[in-house]
Amino acid sequence: MTTVLKRNKWEIWRDVIFALFAREIRTGFNDKLGLGWAIINPIAFIIILSVVRGSMNGAFTHSLPTFFFMAYGLIFIQTFMQTLNGSVSSIKKNKSLFAFRQVQPISAIIAAGIFEVLVKVAVIVSVFGLAYFMNFEINIDDPLLMLGCIFLLWWFSLMAGLLFGILTLYIPEVSKLLSLITRPLFFISGTFFSLQDFPKEYWYLLDWNPILHAIELTRSAAYSTYGQSGVSLSYLSLIVLSTTFLALSVYHISWRQAVSR
Repeated sequence: MTTVLKRNKWEIWRDVIFALFAREIRTGFNDKLGLGWAIINPIAFIIILSVVRGSMNGAFTHSLPTFFFMAYGLIFIQTFMQTLNGSVSSIKKNKSLFAFRQVQPISAIIAAGIFEVLVKVAVIVSVFGLAYFMNFEINIDDPLLMLGCIFLLWWFSLMAGLLFGILTLYIPEVSKLLSLITRPLFFISGTFFSLQDFPKEYWYLLDWNPILHAIELTRSAAYSTYGQSGVSLSYLSLIVLSTTFLALSVYHISWRQAVSR
């Protein structure tokens, strides 16, 4: 006699997310280089940009080793961009699966977010390993602040991806607008230039950007001598909380209509 296994909603949701996560791995590493390219690409950029920035400031940038200055900036902006784009595209590429009532867009978003964060963990470990072999001093003065900034930035990009993903189902042109909006972020988020590189009277033109706050706070968490001038953990947390509320509200109201379009 066949035994019927009864699962609660949380167990079903967990299994759906795991299945979608496995699908993300297959589609994300379907070329010959696979995970290797996901690690080599950002490390190569970090080295190149460190050399360029080092030619301007030397081995240290605002009391922070130039290598780590560029590493934190580039890893964070790539985490935001790739999680955001991956979340938006996950809704579109899994749309046919939403015909099954167990599969919902938010499950695809979470699976894509977990995939991206695990790739970035591999990148961070590789960067620290490279720094060790290059005899750079690895220093983290406030690990809790650093972990908090990483989580807040990842969650912010996930919720922004959920919001734009739902909007894209209604208006496909939103994806083009998103590409236009995110293109300048590399230059205005403190990736190559710190907020400290600009006169204080112009900080208001940049410090509205929560990504800038996350990057600068992380640099300060690594080396407390870097300082936290012009940035605030409270502001970053408020923006993430507001984005979460807006994204989940829009999702709750409209996801069924959105996937049926």
